[in-house]
Amino acid sequence: MNTMLQTIKYPEKSEWQKILQRPVIDSVSLEETVDGVLIDIRKNGDEAIRKYTKKFDGIDLSNFSVGSDEISNAINNVTEELKAAIQTAKSNIEKFHNSQREKETIIETTNGVECWRRSIAIEKVGLYIPGGSAPLFSTILMLSIPAKIAGCKEIVLCTPPDKNGKVNDAILYTAQLTGITKIFKIGGVQAIGAMAFGTESVTKVYKIFGPGNQYVTCAKQLINKSGIAIDMPAGPSELAVLADTNCVASYVAADLLSQAEHGADSQVILVSDNEQTIAEVAKELKKQLEQLPRRDIATKALANSKAILVNTLAEGMELLNEYAPEHLILACNEPEKIANQVVNAGSVFIGNYSCESAGDYASGTNHTLPTNGYAKSYSGVSLDSFVKKVTFQKLSKEGIQNIGKSIELMAEAEGLDAHKNAVTLRLKSL
Repeated sequence: MNTMLQTIKYPEKSEWQKILQRPVIDSVSLEETVDGVLIDIRKNGDEAIRKYTKKFDGIDLSNFSVGSDEISNAINNVTEELKAAIQTAKSNIEKFHNSQREKETIIETTNGVECWRRSIAIEKVGLYIPGGSAPLFSTILMLSIPAKIAGCKEIVLCTPPDKNGKVNDAILYTAQLTGITKIFKIGGVQAIGAMAFGTESVTKVYKIFGPGNQYVTCAKQLINKSGIAIDMPAGPSELAVLADTNCVASYVAADLLSQAEHGADSQVILVSDNEQTIAEVAKELKKQLEQLPRRDIATKALANSKAILVNTLAEGMELLNEYAPEHLILACNEPEKIANQVVNAGSVFIGNYSCESAGDYASGTNHTLPTNGYAKSYSGVSLDSFVKKVTFQKLSKEGIQNIGKSIELMAEAEGLDAHKNAVTLRLKSL
């Protein structure tokens, strides 16, 4: 088994883009498949959901809604230790996202002209939580907590059922802990379609959040075209590590593998200014990989992954800003100083003890982050993701007199006489 990262030494800047390419999928045939499912759901609602749940999840469900008895059973089945861990994470995530509330401030731009901005919650939001081989109950914390803090009135959660029509206990426990009551056993593309268009069972929402495989990601991008907002166009998970001789090779290897085990299409990148560091990490990778239950998945992900040897850490940081990783770990000397050079990244982990798993679970930051280079223009999920910013203005008699002439002149210059007249009438009356 070859677990070595493909190593590239001292690449020229002109080669960076080629080297940093993500694994490519055939998006044309993917879109056709996904679009067909979405059209069916839009037209046939629950009937289509039932058909695809049977086809993809292997279970024929007459009712998609999770009942209170199922939630009670789940609460009893989750160990007290895990409950305490989830509650610790919940507390930290609440603290961090509560700190993102903005104070409403009235600004007088001119005497008699007041302007302000208010954050108003998106009324109906949908959360997609992957189940399958990795039931991501942690993502419920990341999405439902800011939704609750923002004041969203309706929160719908969809997650796939297993072959017995059950939902993972930890998913149900976490959902009820954060106050989510509308939980549906619907997975994949059919979940995105149900929340986007609404069915007899599922409420239509205004914005959809949550990670998923390439089918879910494609579905989110397609429903976005038809006017439903999404958190971001996220794809397979990824991690980059900038390491020098100050790193702990076993830590770096563990971090790379923690991301590689997400899925065969995940990607990890190691960048270093020291060849020996790369060799030590590769050795640790091989050793730790053998112990992993998900080693087959991680091995496939490592085939998409690379180690890049650069001349200096500054050059390495420039290369990583071009890559724009979802997660970036700085395992090097003076990591705080290097952190100031970060321009493009979803979330940054500073120093040897800041493992990426901390952000995934319990440090308090959000783990729903832009992938596939979207960190160049998108932020990760935050409190802002669940609100709209509405602006207000209030003009007094003095205010319209102070700026009225400027408005008239500008409207006239643009040839918009009705705009000018709206001001002129008011000024004449004064």
